[in-house]
Amino acid sequence: KMGNAESNAYRNHLSRFLPEEQSDIDRVFDTLSGSSGSVGAKNGKATKKTVTLAALQARQFIIADAYVQEPLPQQMTVRLYNGMKSIDLTGKPSGLSEQIAKEQFVIFMSNLLKGNADEKVTIIMRMISKTEGPVKGKQIQEFTEDLIMSVVHVLSYRKELRGWNLENTRDSASGVKALASQLLSELKLADGTKPAGPQLLETNFDQSVIEDWVYRIPQISVFLSVVIRQGLHVLHSLPDQTKDILNLVPRCKGIKGRGLVSLFDIPSVIYINSHLPAELQHKWQLLFSSRLHGESFSQLCGHIVNKGPCIVILKDLDGYIFGGFASHSWEVKPQFQGDNRCFLFSVFPSLTVYTYTGYNDHYMYLNHGQQTMPNGLGMGGQHGYFGLWIDSDYGKGHSKAKPRCTTYNSPQLSAKEDFTLDAMEVWAVGDLPESAGTKGKKSILDVDPEAQALLEMAGKSRQSEGLREPIEEDDDDD
Repeated sequence: KMGNAESNAYRNHLSRFLPEEQSDIDRVFDTLSGSSGSVGAKNGKATKKTVTLAALQARQFIIADAYVQEPLPQQMTVRLYNGMKSIDLTGKPSGLSEQIAKEQFVIFMSNLLKGNADEKVTIIMRMISKTEGPVKGKQIQEFTEDLIMSVVHVLSYRKELRGWNLENTRDSASGVKALASQLLSELKLADGTKPAGPQLLETNFDQSVIEDWVYRIPQISVFLSVVIRQGLHVLHSLPDQTKDILNLVPRCKGIKGRGLVSLFDIPSVIYINSHLPAELQHKWQLLFSSRLHGESFSQLCGHIVNKGPCIVILKDLDGYIFGGFASHSWEVKPQFQGDNRCFLFSVFPSLTVYTYTGYNDHYMYLNHGQQTMPNGLGMGGQHGYFGLWIDSDYGKGHSKAKPRCTTYNSPQLSAKEDFTLDAMEVWAVGDLPESAGTKGKKSILDVDPEAQALLEMAGKSRQSEGLREPIEEDDDDD
């Protein structure tokens, strides 16, 4: 009887995969178990071949060809193994055998790649801790950091960072910790409280709390999917299998070969990109960098005006990194612009996004060369009291929030309320508007935003709109 029940469960799990997916899983299992030609695929029954931890770890080197770098860090391989081993086939306590059976391997893939939060959570609990029962916040933190680090590592190893790389971005170590912290801040106990700081690390969390967390925080499932597909090289290339990870990392243009290290690290790119409108998540293009284009407000305006939705990111002299997403093209004019899709964010020392409150519509503001209105770039709050402000006297700025910015409910983002700018970047997100790429001479109004602002005030239209310097398109897709 037991055998039938077991094979039924196994068949149910197997049936979640398309035939070509099944053969891909068979192929990987056969490689790991050191045999070729799958009997299992032919008769639908699980075979008696097994996989060991040593085989999983060795597999890392087999795939690596001439390199001795593994696709996955060792500690993540051990976690995957513990997850597979935890699947109970016989009704006996799991973890007795050191071997992974084909059924366990398939059910592991089925639950983590195709399952709901309920199906994923038992395995995730064992990936967090080998022992049964509640897990401590500190163990969840270590698992989450391992998971994010493994995503960055495996995407880099597989050359799937889409134009970004570990050399042209900030070191990911602090980003891994910041993103893990951000995801952990969403852990809620049964009574709704969210433990924080040292208290979180010592708190016990039971399976139902982790299940709720996995259900509410899609990144956990997406990251696990990336680690399994790309790390074990299973189901990674089949069509329609990678929708969930398609725009995990946006394609990056404009940084390759320029010797520039972005203010972003890979975890913060992944996190900020996930908060953009879906239609803008596929591509980022560098428009302005103070390190490339100089520390000049006129240069800044010239590079970012009329280029579609943008991300502004800056670093103050104290090392704090923060910025905002502008949902509309920047225009030089004395009025607020944008809409409620705009947000502010912090990257360092913490990684957080702050969205609009509905209190006012002061989303974004850009002005230059005016006598009567403040000149500079601002987001949120009000004149003289912005959530984020860069003065047209380039190099000075403020982030005022006592206690919070009215538009975005953000705290003070810089180390000091009035800060000195160390570096700044602006990234266009999504496809550039047609006019931005139009061939032709650069408009004099771009060079001279004062003239543009005067025309705006006089209510005159711009005859030269569309005569723009073409954006350099560099082929750094992969």
